[in-house]
Amino acid sequence: MTKHRYSRLSFSHAASLTLTVTVLVTLTGCNNIRRSIPNAQPKSAIQTQLSPAVQTVVGDYASEGYNKRQQGYDWVGVMVRSNSAAEIDIKVRARSDIKQPSCTFDGKASLVGQDNAHGVIFQTIANDSETFFQFKDGVLTIDSRGKYALNYFCSGGGTLVGEYQKLAGNLERSQRIAN
Repeated sequence: MTKHRYSRLSFSHAASLTLTVTVLVTLTGCNNIRRSIPNAQPKSAIQTQLSPAVQTVVGDYASEGYNKRQQGYDWVGVMVRSNSAAEIDIKVRARSDIKQPSCTFDGKASLVGQDNAHGVIFQTIANDSETFFQFKDGVLTIDSRGKYALNYFCSGGGTLVGEYQKLAGNLERSQRIAN
């Protein structure tokens, strides 16, 4: 009878193999356990933990013509919503009740900083240009490093560059921007 070279394992090799298989089975089993977080909070509770800067700027803004919209003036509305503790969603639309909107922009901007002199500043890249959203004393100022970069989002020679006043409430329902 011929003996096979691997027919006998030493006790230490057998113990190591058994220990390795046991550890692998245990670790694999742990990956299949669904973990529950005892203090999990609903999304609405998380939104209340936004930075003061984001809480301050969230709201609806409109250009000067919004107050005279009943007389047919053109205007642009900006909806600012929280996305995280330091990021906002921005939607810009021109009036759409009596004609097609001439300006459209959807983007996210990140918090750059906040101080008394400049207010709260967010930044994004729009049309390959650094774009700034400055919020101070209830006024949103949109500007860009590229002189004409924000004209891309408007037709008829318009631009997103300018000042927008924060509204006490929301934009009119017919003007609200769909999510």
